[in-house]
Amino acid sequence: MDFLVLLLDPINETLATAIVILASSILLYNVTRNLRNRVARTSAVVLGCVTVTYIGDVFISLEPGIAAHEAALRFQWIGIAFVPAALFHLSDALLATTGLPSRGRRRRIARMLYAISTAFLFAAIFTNVLIEPVVLSPAITHNNVAVGIRAGLLFPVYVAYFLVALVVALINVQRARQRCLARSTRRRMGYLQFALVTPAVGLFPFSIVLGAGTEYTLVGLILVNLANFGVVLMLLFLAYPLSFFGSSIPDRAVKTELLRFVLRGPITGMLALGTYIFTNATSQIFGLQGEQFTPFAIVAIILLWQWLIAIILPYLERRLVYGDEEFDQLAKLQDLSERLLTESDLVQLIDAILSSVCDYLRVDTAFVAAFNENNLELVTAVGPNVPENATLSEDAAQIRQLSAGGEIDTPAHPWQSYWLVPLTGQRRANGGSAIGALGIQARGATIDLSEDEQTVLEVFARRAAQALEDMALQNEIYAALEGLLPQIHLNRRSAVDIEYRPGRTLVPQLGSDLTEDRNQFNDQVRAALRHYWGGPGLTKSRLLELCVVQSALEANDSNATNALRAVLVDAIEMLRPEGERRPLNPEWTLYSILELRYLKGLKVREAAHRLALSEPDFYRKQRLAIDMIADVLWEMERTCRS
Repeated sequence: MDFLVLLLDPINETLATAIVILASSILLYNVTRNLRNRVARTSAVVLGCVTVTYIGDVFISLEPGIAAHEAALRFQWIGIAFVPAALFHLSDALLATTGLPSRGRRRRIARMLYAISTAFLFAAIFTNVLIEPVVLSPAITHNNVAVGIRAGLLFPVYVAYFLVALVVALINVQRARQRCLARSTRRRMGYLQFALVTPAVGLFPFSIVLGAGTEYTLVGLILVNLANFGVVLMLLFLAYPLSFFGSSIPDRAVKTELLRFVLRGPITGMLALGTYIFTNATSQIFGLQGEQFTPFAIVAIILLWQWLIAIILPYLERRLVYGDEEFDQLAKLQDLSERLLTESDLVQLIDAILSSVCDYLRVDTAFVAAFNENNLELVTAVGPNVPENATLSEDAAQIRQLSAGGEIDTPAHPWQSYWLVPLTGQRRANGGSAIGALGIQARGATIDLSEDEQTVLEVFARRAAQALEDMALQNEIYAALEGLLPQIHLNRRSAVDIEYRPGRTLVPQLGSDLTEDRNQFNDQVRAALRHYWGGPGLTKSRLLELCVVQSALEANDSNATNALRAVLVDAIEMLRPEGERRPLNPEWTLYSILELRYLKGLKVREAAHRLALSEPDFYRKQRLAIDMIADVLWEMERTCRS
């Protein structure tokens, strides 16, 4: 008997702490993702009540003094007193999601319930009319002197209040479930109806009903452990349907996020905590004191669990979330994310290749240049004797001819004071043609490469060509993403903006959801400029909804894309300084950047060279110019609407 009591006591402590970890984790997870959603906010109140109450249980398990024990028992009533009102409030929010928002009556009832809960809280903390502390002897607690509580005069009133609020909350959720038309929402509402009882059962003070000290008996510990274990399962169950309300991402993405969060967060914390409690409760492990073995055990269990997650997570996602075909699509997207590099990363890779070429061939300078239509532009170089972009552009036709007509046994061709190695693309779009050239400082008037040097040089050339081709391909991907991501992000934000309040229209005014957020507006302007000559950033832009664009339709043959393009030109022209054009004058810089970069379609390097700017300085001024265009469009839109 005593052995079972000693065994069940740490289990109870572990489960109580697990509930705190799980409830607080789900609370933070839902609030962080869906703070603007009513269901998420009201469920946070319920989870907050659970967290506060079980924090008190955990503190009591540490065996504090009598005064602290009594304070903890009263502190728990923050959660116990407010949970009936919180459950009703959550049921009201769920009912509103089905198109039946409160017209005032349910809102007034919720406020009244919170007021009643506040009264019960004050009664529990400052008086003995609701609960009365009782000092328990060591014979009852099997340990030391502790404090229990027994019912006060108002406790039957609280029980009636608790039951009425819970029943009404369940009726509201049942009404919400009956109003659900889609099978998926009806199923989730059924889950919530079942799981809504969990906080009520877990927080109701059964020890007061059964008698002070019953929680220390064998039967009491068994019942408490069963109840706590049920609360843990139900909290996990409750987290699933709550995660879908107010979410702006697909259902399967919600499931994946929740699965990863639970495995890596709450379960990791619970495993570490359980390891700590049981190793400390054990006298000896492998010849060591339990408390000495604890740090090693905690570190080992965390590392092993993270390793196990990495192994089983793909299997769980395939079985629980995605089908085989969808999982393959997800794997390809993840593979794309892992393979993509920034332009700076690829330039650094080419720099490393050029450094290796210089070291192996014993030369001071090497460079890589890429063909851009009829021009040849320097990508990167190492060494002191680097050719100018102007020189490369002037001889672009000659270099292309050299690249196309070389001998197989002679991979390099002389050009000025360099040896050039053609860089051939392997993509189908390039058709095996030259996409650039690898230049090496000439060691002499004739090419004197040995057989080994030719072999190694060909390997370096293939690597440089691959990096150059990857750079071109990824620029296409980034260009598409730059136009599409603002639209995707804005569409998701629009879904989050829906609230269930009476009197609110569900049909926004033209462009209103766009102009409510300046950051989103600026992103849209940036994407439209980036795709000025074609692309989703312009053709699918939410800027097409603006009043000023709609007003320009008639002058542009009712073509919305051309109308937006014309509005952008007008906005840029408003930034044009007065007087004679002076591109190198500071007051002309921002206008010149917009004109060269977007209206004429020049690349950053060429536009920066024309304006005598370094590339970092060019990028800073380009961001400033885009913000100024956004300000101009903002004012144009306000004028159009007024």
